[in-house]
Amino acid sequence: MIEFRNVTKYFDAIKAVDSVSAVIEEGHVFGLIGTNGAGKSTLMRLMSGVLSADQGSVTVDGEKVFDNPVVKARIFYISDDQYFFKNGTPGDMLRLYQTYYPDFDSAKWNELMAKFGLDKGRKVNTFSKGMKKQLSVICGVCAGTKYLLCDETFDGLDPVMRQAVKAVFVREIEERKLTPVIASHNLRELEDICESVGLLHRGGILFERDLDEMKLNIHKIQCIIKEEEMLRRIRNGLEILTMDNRGALYTFTVRGQRQQVDGFMEELSPIFYEMLPLSLEEIFISETEVKGYDVKALLL
Repeated sequence: MIEFRNVTKYFDAIKAVDSVSAVIEEGHVFGLIGTNGAGKSTLMRLMSGVLSADQGSVTVDGEKVFDNPVVKARIFYISDDQYFFKNGTPGDMLRLYQTYYPDFDSAKWNELMAKFGLDKGRKVNTFSKGMKKQLSVICGVCAGTKYLLCDETFDGLDPVMRQAVKAVFVREIEERKLTPVIASHNLRELEDICESVGLLHRGGILFERDLDEMKLNIHKIQCIIKEEEMLRRIRNGLEILTMDNRGALYTFTVRGQRQQVDGFMEELSPIFYEMLPLSLEEIFISETEVKGYDVKALLL
């Protein structure tokens, strides 16, 4: 488990992280979402032990991570600004990581390099941005660490490769309880893989939620309403978070238990009614609008 307790980090007069408290559970994919400059990379460096907090504490499995080699050995950090040896090859990176990570799985590394079509003997500086990202992910997965921190890892990958990387993460979670932490500015990149998400804005976390729990209590309903009385009853009878309409077709995002919402709508008996699945974007819009923020302006 990775835990932040009232963590604040300054760079001169700039407060990059502002009193952040969050818990990242083991064996799940945690998404850290925020605009450029929101503090995602700083949080990643804090939890990997590259930086120390000015206030508060960052612990991994109950131990402080900064200046702690034993704890750092449980973490592999893929930064947005990647570094490779000048004129180095993937084979050179393999030998480097074998030195630092005793559980590095060379057989798996060779298998994934072949599956992703990457040449082990080619100089990395001739790779495209996407190929470099793939190489970093392969090294990170094969390092055998408990935690894998990915800063904008999907940036530069085409849709096919994004799905391939996600599939690798899922396999590692199932086989050895890997905990990936993925920072991104794009909600849509993470909605099909993350189980818990934190929304970061101006250095602070607006909220941190388990997506399954959120989906149990937030629902999207679509119905045809032609009478003002029915619309009034819906507004009074349901906790409406968002409402939109195109003529007589109304779409509501509501909070409450599914059975109660279904029962209420069936009792009204509109001409047409259905409950639709919610996207991560819609969940965030609902949650942040309640807090007075517009997630569309923040992230989209």
